[in-house]
Amino acid sequence: MGLKEKINSNPALKKLVHWMLIPTGEARPRLWVKLLINPFVHKRGKGSKIGRARLDVLPFNKFNLGSRSTIEDRCSINNGVGDVFIGDNTLIGVGNVIIGPVTIGNHVIFAPNIVASGLNHEYRDVNIPISLQKTIVSRITVEDDCWIAANSVITAGVTIGKHSVVAAGAVVTKSIPPYSIAAGNPAKVIKTYDFTANEWVTVKN
Repeated sequence: MGLKEKINSNPALKKLVHWMLIPTGEARPRLWVKLLINPFVHKRGKGSKIGRARLDVLPFNKFNLGSRSTIEDRCSINNGVGDVFIGDNTLIGVGNVIIGPVTIGNHVIFAPNIVASGLNHEYRDVNIPISLQKTIVSRITVEDDCWIAANSVITAGVTIGKHSVVAAGAVVTKSIPPYSIAAGNPAKVIKTYDFTANEWVTVKN
């Protein structure tokens, strides 16, 4: 049994370790974690850049930023409930919120003010405050070469296929096939690429 499994199997120890890493009621790790642990645990590729972003990343889950990728100012990256992987040559634009588990591929463009959260809060027991109910996680995957336009929302469990476009303001609640354009709330595929005709064709909904 590894260290992580031993901590998770002992509720009292898990609570103590959690308090040592994160102040009670907060998501941001303590300063000593940022300075003394995270730089040695998480991976950053050559030429990667991080602006004035809020990195709520903790050592018990992974955070990898690929080579020549950029996280711009006012972003919030959180791996508290799941790993966050960002590939090579990928742009995470101004004001993005990325909450793991999330995997983003290579050559991906996230325009400003996108929310991608692999986390949901349980709410169905009306006798318990939502904030005290368990969290539910389901990985988001954005495959290579995608463009996610401004103000979009990507919900837990969704996969966006290779070389797809999500239009501005879309709310993606279901997976998008590769080589597709999706728009709306909830997002629907409006175009796909026809490799026989070598052109984008409209989808009748």
